[in-house]
Amino acid sequence: MEISLKEYILAIITQDASLVQGCGCPVFVARESEEQQRLTLMLARILGGNVHDLENGVFIICKH
Repeated sequence: MEISLKEYILAIITQDASLVQGCGCPVFVARESEEQQRLTLMLARILGGNVHDLENGVFIICKH
């Protein structure tokens, strides 16, 4: 039996760090919306992940 991780969160980008607690992956805090969007897109390209907007001010980058 082979067990492997195929889907996981690479990074979380937020403007409010209190929304993300004890997640175990890198959390990036942006000062404003434009910075958050720019940082999210750059990290997604660098990490080769997909961006998901949780619609609560938090973006996650996942590997599928």
